[in-house]
Amino acid sequence: MTALYVGLIGVVVLLVVLGAVGFTYLLRVMRSLQPVTPAKPAEDDPAFLAQKDKQERSLAKLQTAAAEATSAVEEAKNETAAARTDAAAARAEASAARAEARRVLDAAHAEADTILDRAHRQAEADAEQVRAAARRSGEREVALLNATVKEQAAEVERRAARIDERERQHTEELDRLIERERRLAARESDLAARESSLIEREAAVTAAEEVRQRELERVAGLTADAAKAEVVETIEAQAKREAAILIRDIENDARNTAEDRARHLVVDAIQRVASEQTAESVVSVLHLPSDEMKGRIIGREGRNIRAFESVTGVNLIIDDTPEAVLLSCFDPVRREIGRLTLDKLVLDGRIHPHRIEEVFETAKDEVERLCVRAAEDALVEVGITDIHPELRTYLGRLRYRTSYGQNVLKHLVETAHIAGVMAAELKLDVPTIKRCAFLHDIGKALTHEVEGSHALIGADLARKYGESEDVVHAIEAHHNEVAPQTIEAVLTQASDACSGGRPGARRESLEAYVKRLERIEEIAGGKLGVDKVFAMQAGREIRVMVRPDDIDDIAAAVLARDVAKQIEEELTYPGQIRVTVVRESRVTEIAR
Repeated sequence: MTALYVGLIGVVVLLVVLGAVGFTYLLRVMRSLQPVTPAKPAEDDPAFLAQKDKQERSLAKLQTAAAEATSAVEEAKNETAAARTDAAAARAEASAARAEARRVLDAAHAEADTILDRAHRQAEADAEQVRAAARRSGEREVALLNATVKEQAAEVERRAARIDERERQHTEELDRLIERERRLAARESDLAARESSLIEREAAVTAAEEVRQRELERVAGLTADAAKAEVVETIEAQAKREAAILIRDIENDARNTAEDRARHLVVDAIQRVASEQTAESVVSVLHLPSDEMKGRIIGREGRNIRAFESVTGVNLIIDDTPEAVLLSCFDPVRREIGRLTLDKLVLDGRIHPHRIEEVFETAKDEVERLCVRAAEDALVEVGITDIHPELRTYLGRLRYRTSYGQNVLKHLVETAHIAGVMAAELKLDVPTIKRCAFLHDIGKALTHEVEGSHALIGADLARKYGESEDVVHAIEAHHNEVAPQTIEAVLTQASDACSGGRPGARRESLEAYVKRLERIEEIAGGKLGVDKVFAMQAGREIRVMVRPDDIDDIAAAVLARDVAKQIEEELTYPGQIRVTVVRESRVTEIAR
């Protein structure tokens, strides 16, 4: 607050000084403006009037400024007086504050002395209480120690009593052991006497036995070893005769019973499995909406039918049969693709070479889907669910494969049912045996791609995709490439024979025909630069499609001659076989 008052006083002094300086300057100005008494001009002179008016205005302004300065000086004086009054009040307040502080300090010293005195008295009282408590605590500890000593003395007495009791028991036990040892010593001496007596008796018996044996040998004229060997030989001969008789009876009974049992199993299995009685044909019939469609199928100068046969590899037979055409091919997959292709072309109505190629690709995809669907249906029918997806794909290929005219996939289903019936009759593992029978011909899906027996190919395929060893062995042994070692393999052989040997199931001539056509296609397909091979006209013609970039016209003629020569050397066939090599070049350009 003192600093504030000093500041206010400084401001007031500064204002007073400024007012005085201003007032002095004003007086000088007014003195300088007083005119020297000149010659009195004319009162009506305009210049004089203007000068006079200007001087009056300046004088008025100066008087106003002087009045303002005087007012400011008076105001500064008033503020200075107020500041002096405030400073005096501040000095009075400071004196009062110092007096109050001195009073408070004196009161604090007095209170501190009082508190120290009270603390001394309280400390002495607490010390007395502590000394009294210590005396009482010592008395309690002495009492507690006395009680503890008494308890320890009682515990020592109890332990001494237990030790005395234990010593008494040990003494009694020692007496019993001494008595027992005495009895054992007496028994041991008795046993020793008996042992010596037994040894004497054994020696006497041995001597008597030797005398008796020598007497028997003298009477019988044989030694003991010779007599023993003669007895053993007699017993052995009798046992062998009895065993031979028993084995003969068992074999005769087993043979009679086994034949009846096996005949019963096979007949029962055949009766319980319903199968188709006819083999599949190599010809498909497609019905047409009208005979006019035949002309559209043939095309101008036969270009459509030639394009169809070249693309599909299927012979298209158009004769006088009303509203129908025949499709002939030994390969059932190609025949089905050709049938679907022609069916779609007839429904669409647009029949030309480019359209035939487009529809052919669509039909191939559809046949692949049908194969997968057929495999899934067959698996559901035989009750197999846990099979590798690749094996399912190979099974689908068998939908259009035949063996001696019998559909292979249907043959697998039929074989699985027969094997399951026989396994149930024999109280065997039905699911495993059905699995063996269902997969036994899966190798036929790869016989045109891999060299070797379909049984061994199928066994390798099953082993590759995680089938059990029982299933693999049954597959590789069902045609005796490997000797069957398990009951599953034997039942797989039996069920396969039952399915393939029933009347109407297979045709030997058809199988030979199919094998001849397959061999013709293999001969041509093995040549360098060949793209596709189709056996046509029941094997009387073979069409070889070559890649134009690899085979030129001269090489095409040489290829046709080589294929014809190899067919003549390796195959036996009636009539003649025409070899046609087709080399087609296509150039495509897009007009923009």
